This record gives sequence, C-alpha cells and structure tokens, in this order.
Amino acid sequence: NFQTNVLTELRKWKLSFIEHHKLEMRQEKEKHAAHVRQLNNQMENLKELLHTYEISIGRKDEVITNLTQALDKHKERIELMRKFMLWRIQHVEAKQEAHANRIADRQFQTALLKKVWAAWRSLSEARWKEKVAKACQLRAEDVCVQITNDYEAKIAELHATLEHTRAEILRLHSEREQYEDTMKKAFMRGVCALNLEAMTMFQGK
Repeated sequence: NFQTNVLTELRKWKLSFIEHHKLEMRQEKEKHAAHVRQLNNQMENLKELLHTYEISIGRKDEVITNLTQALDKHKERIELMRKFMLWRIQHVEAKQEAHANRIADRQFQTALLKKVWAAWRSLSEARWKEKVAKACQLRAEDVCVQITNDYEAKIAELHATLEHTRAEILRLHSEREQYEDTMKKAFMRGVCALNLEAMTMFQGK
C-alpha cells in the first residue's frame, strides 16, 4: 500500500508537474507567440519604414539625379553662354576692327580726295582766272565798243543839236540885227521928227 501510495503520489506529482510544465509551456508559448507577434509587428513596421526609406532614398536619388542633370545642364548652359560671349566679343572686336578699317579707309580716301580737290581747284582756279580774265577782257572790249558806239552816237546827236543850235543862234542873231536895224531906223526917224518939230518950233519963235 505504501508503495502504491508512493507511486500514486509520485504519479500525482508527475501529473501535477506535467500539468504545471504544460501550463508553463502554454504560458511560454503564449509569451513566445505574443513576442513573435510583436516582433512581426515590429518587422512589418520596420518593413514599412524600410519601404518608406527606400521610397525616400529613391526620391532622394531622383532628386540628386535631377539636380545633377540640372547642374550639368546649367554647366552646359554656362559653357554655351561663355562660348557665346567669347564669340560675341570676337564678333564685336572683328566688327569694330572692320569699322575702324572702314573709317581709316574713308579718312584716307577723304584726305586723298582733299589733296586731289586742292590740286584740281588750284589748277581750275588758275584756268578759271585765265578764263575769267579773258571773259572780262572780251566783255570789257565789248562794253568799250558799245560805250564808244553809244558815245559816238551821242556825240553825233550832240553835233547835230549843236549845228541846229548854231543855226538857230545865227538866225536869232540875224533877226536881232534886223530888229536892231529896224529899231535904229525907227529911233532915227523919231529923232529926225523931233528935230524937225523942234526946228519948226524954234523957227516959229
């Protein structure tokens, strides 16, 4: 009985130990499951965070790529602008040089034209003076001939007037002499008549 009791007691202990062990195992499994669920949740969160990080990193990579492309484009643009500015400066310098050459050629042509004009003008003035002198001489001769002809005509007219005036003066002189003779004769007749009358009066007395 004692052995049976001991065995029964041992079986009870064994069963209680097994139950206790099963309970502990169940609790440990529940803890383990809860911990696994927590770890899974953490893993899911970490996966989402990793996905978010991957998206962010992808966006950052895209932004970096875009910035790199923009920087490269900006560098290309700056390089093109620099080349364009160098070309423009060269073009402006070439244009200024061409303009300066044109101005120099124009100045040279102007100076040459001035020299040619001065030479031609001096020669032309000499010829012009000769032509003007000849023209003036011819004109003076023509004017002198015209004046001479005019004065000769006037002199002839004045001679004719003078002759007519002399004839008129001679006629007036002759008329005056005739008038004076007539007056003398009349005066003499008057004197004679007075003398005769006086003599008659004296004789009567």
